[in-house]
Amino acid sequence: MKLAIVTAYPPSKVTLTEYGYHLVKHFRLQEEVDEIVLITDRTAEEKNLSFEEKGCKITVREAWDFNNYFSLFGILKAVRQTQPDAVLFNLQFLKFGDKKVPAALGLLAPFFCRIQGIPTISLIHNILEQVDLENAGITQNKFLQKVYNFIGSILTRFVLASDVVAVTISKYVTILENKYKARNIALIPHGSFETPPEPDYSLPKGPKQVMAFGKFGTYKRVEVLIEAVEMIRKRSSEDIEIVIAGTDSPNTPGYLEEMAKRYAHVSQLRFTGYVAEEDVPTIFGESAVAVFPYTSTTGSSGVLHQAGSYGKAVALPDLGDLGILIREEGYSGEFFEPNNTGSLADAIQRILEDDAYRIALGKTNYKAACSLPMSEITKMYTDYFKAIRFKNLPEKISLESVLKKEEPKPY
Repeated sequence: MKLAIVTAYPPSKVTLTEYGYHLVKHFRLQEEVDEIVLITDRTAEEKNLSFEEKGCKITVREAWDFNNYFSLFGILKAVRQTQPDAVLFNLQFLKFGDKKVPAALGLLAPFFCRIQGIPTISLIHNILEQVDLENAGITQNKFLQKVYNFIGSILTRFVLASDVVAVTISKYVTILENKYKARNIALIPHGSFETPPEPDYSLPKGPKQVMAFGKFGTYKRVEVLIEAVEMIRKRSSEDIEIVIAGTDSPNTPGYLEEMAKRYAHVSQLRFTGYVAEEDVPTIFGESAVAVFPYTSTTGSSGVLHQAGSYGKAVALPDLGDLGILIREEGYSGEFFEPNNTGSLADAIQRILEDDAYRIALGKTNYKAACSLPMSEITKMYTDYFKAIRFKNLPEKISLESVLKKEEPKPY
């Protein structure tokens, strides 16, 4: 199979870049895949294709730009010229831009691939029905929220034209089936990027690092984390360093710079900026606890899966998709009330002051991460592609029903 993957890809800063990297890393090891055509956004630096394991051929086609009105045509041109056997889209609603028109146009690509007869799977990491448009930094205007939800419903129908639409949370399956009467929705878990050898759960000498990772400024806010640690410092002798690892959300440029100025008086506060893929193990490995200072959620959390892979305890709010994910995939953590400084301080302190508890949480999360490695997730996609190609999909999709059918011949 010659597989095209449409995704942002390192060193891109566009959303879902890390997920795209790990999709490629593991698809290239699937025996059914002979070549990967990476249809990606343009970057000044070369794409990161330095994998240790020997895998299939990768052809890079830089075909689109964030917020470019012509990204759709660039993607379709790349598909037409490379003629893949199948296409996988790695999507969320602001994948192709934070401006409304470019973002919407890019989401039409799965529809046009499908009507050309190319087996198409669209992985959507969030659905608009579950996005808080105000917290996500899209709009606070109630009328515009209704307009965006209406447009979002139309765009969802275009994405649903794919042969299979994959979602990572069971609730999304229910919503899409009930609202859109869709029967081509597949539940495929997010998966864990890496499953390194089990750590010894010890911490480096020096202050205990309380770390938050991601793109900040919309629903991920660092104020509550910084102030929570300051509260702990007043009542505890723990030596704590605050590490903010990541960049601004595209919707809130300048946010972290503003936070650095506002909290310049806070000791042992470090902003790392962009974290390259090769530096991720160090950032997680040195932390005592990974904190999720979220006010809402917009889909499955790659950061939670990364924390699990490195055996880290987590402090997180029990809300929305994050709460569902914790329960469905077997993770564990210390919960706090969203946007509540005191509640977050209590959660972090319970982990920092009890090494046995911190290690127990880390072990639980490592076990959960190991149960869903990306190698298994990409195998699920390969099985779906085979079923599509041989017209072997059941009336209502599930992986179990696909695998029960007669195994088709390989590509």
